[in-house]
Amino acid sequence: MAEGATLVVDRITTSYGLLPVHVDVSLVVRPGRIVCLLGGNASGKSTLMKAILGLVRPRSGRILLGDVVLSGLSTAQIVRRGVASVPEARRIFPRMTVHENLMMGAYVRRDRAGIQRDRERVLELFPRLRDRLGQKGGTLSGGEQQMLAIARALMGRPRVICMDEPTMGLSPRFVDQVLDHIVRINAEGISVFMVEQNANRALEIAHEGYVLQSGRIVLQGSADEIRRNPQVREAYLGQ
Repeated sequence: MAEGATLVVDRITTSYGLLPVHVDVSLVVRPGRIVCLLGGNASGKSTLMKAILGLVRPRSGRILLGDVVLSGLSTAQIVRRGVASVPEARRIFPRMTVHENLMMGAYVRRDRAGIQRDRERVLELFPRLRDRLGQKGGTLSGGEQQMLAIARALMGRPRVICMDEPTMGLSPRFVDQVLDHIVRINAEGISVFMVEQNANRALEIAHEGYVLQSGRIVLQGSADEIRRNPQVREAYLGQ
């Protein structure tokens, strides 16, 4: 749907008041890759996602998409430059129809013909949504809402999609479906950065991973390297 670009988090530090959340955090999401960020509760995973999306402003460091500096831009400006979000708990608009939710994903665009083509494309990816276009988003199942959240993000023609806990609260069947969709989307050239508690499943589909602990990156490497790391196996994989 769109050409990729490297997303770079370059030594950012964030805080809530005087309390540091991240200290010199750096990571890279290269074009066409799936990168997962692992970490325990209160490790700073979701705050890092918010910093990338412009919802939290770093005290120092930079965030870039290609050669464009994102840090300091508004969320709308970041979306226009090619970064989309699938937020934690999906955050669809429950009183809007499925069709209206999809159109909200294209709110920064003005190319009507392109929007219509992309709408058809996401409905091919998520045929369950086609059958529910006139249905209120809030009446969908949890798995269907997650599909809608991903489809809505795709309507912005992103180069990178940031996903915050995409499998949280889903049944095993829908977990499998959502992860399969992430792989299919990535195969089309869209980079994926995902924060995920389900470390086993995230590392199955990711190319690279990072482990965040107390606001610092303590491990990085290929998904296979992280999966084989004894500390990760004990702390996150239950082995």
